[in-house]
Amino acid sequence: MIVFGPVPSRRLGRSLGVNNIPPKHCSYSCAYCQVGRTRNLEVQRSEFYEPEHILAEVRARVEAVLKGGEAIDYLSFVPDGEPTLDARLDRAIRLLKTLQIPIAVISNATLLDSREVRRALCLADWVSLKLDAAADKPWRRVNHPDRSLQLPAILDGMKAFAAEFSGRLVTETMLVPGINDGGEEVSRIAAFLRALNPAVSYLSVPLRPPAEAWITVPEGSVVLRAYQVFAAHGLNAELLTGSEGEAFSASGRLEEDLLSITAVHPMRRRAVEALLDRNGADWASVQRLLDQGRLVENRYRGETFYLRRLPASARE
Repeated sequence: MIVFGPVPSRRLGRSLGVNNIPPKHCSYSCAYCQVGRTRNLEVQRSEFYEPEHILAEVRARVEAVLKGGEAIDYLSFVPDGEPTLDARLDRAIRLLKTLQIPIAVISNATLLDSREVRRALCLADWVSLKLDAAADKPWRRVNHPDRSLQLPAILDGMKAFAAEFSGRLVTETMLVPGINDGGEEVSRIAAFLRALNPAVSYLSVPLRPPAEAWITVPEGSVVLRAYQVFAAHGLNAELLTGSEGEAFSASGRLEEDLLSITAVHPMRRRAVEALLDRNGADWASVQRLLDQGRLVENRYRGETFYLRRLPASARE
């Protein structure tokens, strides 16, 4: 299926997905990947679907969605593999731009040392680059890269792209317990990302069934610490730890709003109290969520933070 959605996206609003890569052509075989293991790692770009066919499929879906009264905020290249492996990605983006809807691409950044790949991605309006590790050992353990890939070349490519791209650049880092969630590695990642000057740096956790059964979800205190490290490096950090479409929902119901916010941003106690005041509520609402185990309280550097509880495992 080339087109899917639109689906609610925590980052992109109403996102119409474009699957320009057949499963599973990828340069990584990430341990946490929800699509499963990559049987044949590859870095050589190829021609897959005809760009004109992609345009026809997307146009038909866009027309049907708009006719039904739904909105589309982005056309998003988020395939069952790495989108930049498509040798005609630039052509596909140019054609889709005729539909007058912003274009997003979610990439693992492995091919950005190629000027041709960077030029193609520069045609998009919004680009997300993945960085799960800034040191070689955790990078190999988490991402299981193609043998030809070298982390320094990837990092250099990310820097080059950030300097060339005029659209909205964001980054995403998946925290995997015991591998890349320690303070030293998180600091390395944050220091590198700061040089890219992204609009947002997302921290995510493996909430969907992963490729490797040993993958688990970090403790809330670990996620909070990583968030604070990112913030201390001057990054505009956000968490991707809640369900799709829930972040900052304007439901008008205090408890739901509190859970939505804390799924994205840990809240200091005084911020929670201010939210209660604005809604004419008292601490009983917060205590109820704590008692139910839906909200957790953590201490960090002398302050109390509240965070939506993560599931105990990625398979829950």
